[in-house]
Amino acid sequence: MGRRLTLFPRRDPHHSESAHRLRIWKGVGCGGTRLVSALGGKGKQFSVNSRPARAIWAMIPTRFVLARSSAVLGVSEWAALKPSQLHALQASSRLLSLGIQDRAKHREAPGKKPLSEKKLKRHFVDRRRVLVRGGNGGSGISCFHSEPRKEFGGPDGGDGGNGGHIILRVDRQVKSLSSVLSRYQGFSGEDGGSKNCSGRGGAILYIQVPVGTLVKEGGEVVADLSHPGDEYVAALGGAGGKGNRFFLANDNRAPVTCTPGQPGQERVLYLELKTVAHAGMVGFPNAGKSSLLRAISNAKPAVASYPFTTLNPHVGIVHYEGHQQVAVADIPGIIRGAHQNKGLGLSFLRHIERCRFFLFVVDLSLPEPWTQVDDLKYELEKYEEGLSERSHVIIANKIDIPQARAHLPQLQARLGQEVIALSALTGENLEQLLLHLKALHDAHMEAELEQGRQPLRW
Repeated sequence: MGRRLTLFPRRDPHHSESAHRLRIWKGVGCGGTRLVSALGGKGKQFSVNSRPARAIWAMIPTRFVLARSSAVLGVSEWAALKPSQLHALQASSRLLSLGIQDRAKHREAPGKKPLSEKKLKRHFVDRRRVLVRGGNGGSGISCFHSEPRKEFGGPDGGDGGNGGHIILRVDRQVKSLSSVLSRYQGFSGEDGGSKNCSGRGGAILYIQVPVGTLVKEGGEVVADLSHPGDEYVAALGGAGGKGNRFFLANDNRAPVTCTPGQPGQERVLYLELKTVAHAGMVGFPNAGKSSLLRAISNAKPAVASYPFTTLNPHVGIVHYEGHQQVAVADIPGIIRGAHQNKGLGLSFLRHIERCRFFLFVVDLSLPEPWTQVDDLKYELEKYEEGLSERSHVIIANKIDIPQARAHLPQLQARLGQEVIALSALTGENLEQLLLHLKALHDAHMEAELEQGRQPLRW
């Protein structure tokens, strides 16, 4: 007759009754290790490696088998077991441990996976309507001091806490307004207490916005958050109410008056993002702006061997000696008539306003490439007067195409200024572009310092 080990597991409402009375039979006469599930005196035998046995093992804690088996068998009985029997019991414990791990994985709450960087770029948002409500103030309380042998203790009702404000704060890590919700409610203050205890004030709620966010209310610009760390109070919290202690006076020694807390400020704000960068790449669709930005920085805008238009602006950082950094924005392709809001014209042109100087990217493989520069300057001037007169440099891209080299002398003659001919695909003549970009950045820094303004630093 084989040895019998009786287990009495702790009850779990999630398990069936058959999991509460288990017996393990061990011995050579039983044909190896068997697991018996008994209910009401009747049981079934399963092989340890069978599917029903693994399901039952998964419902028993590992420490139960190890602790209970040593307590029931005893030290002498453990020593009397054969090596094959010990190996079978250890195998059962391993099966039990694996079953518990599998069950723990299935019990984990299915959380929402964070969006990848590629998907975040698809969810680029540069406009948002936000309803903000400050936290409500806590109410004051009316009560009187109670103490033995002190009949007239007087009022001791405390004031309510103030409601929390809602503040917009610029964060460099935030690249768009996609993380901004459409409604925010501030934290309310707590009510006052007895013994002149004031309620706790509501915590401040911060909303992280990207650099270059404009805050509008009713068509009027109320804040321009264009520097890292800038803050704007979007909604004020309500004032806390007064307790009856506040109304104590010489002519009123036992006031019972208390006031409720004030509601928080409620506003409807319109957030608008204008990309902030030192240089802005301006050009028609498929001129090679995204490929050029990938070549001079670590930005990864989408590129392909077929023509398509970038829908979202991208900002790349060009590094120079002395830890200098120049931000270059890839503005989506502009079309003719963009200033009249054709296509997505105004949405694209809005991101050009804050650029300090421009890089006009021209597709040199097209016939009469000089007309592209004239059209781009015309669209900029119609959108905002004086925008086309900012410092700029002309970049003739796709010089690796044979017919493009033939257009280069005509382009230089028509424009009457230096043209940087390069290839974003092969990297030809990129050094000249980087030197011109550094010169434009240094000139801009000197001009800003002379006017007493703090230049943009990344």
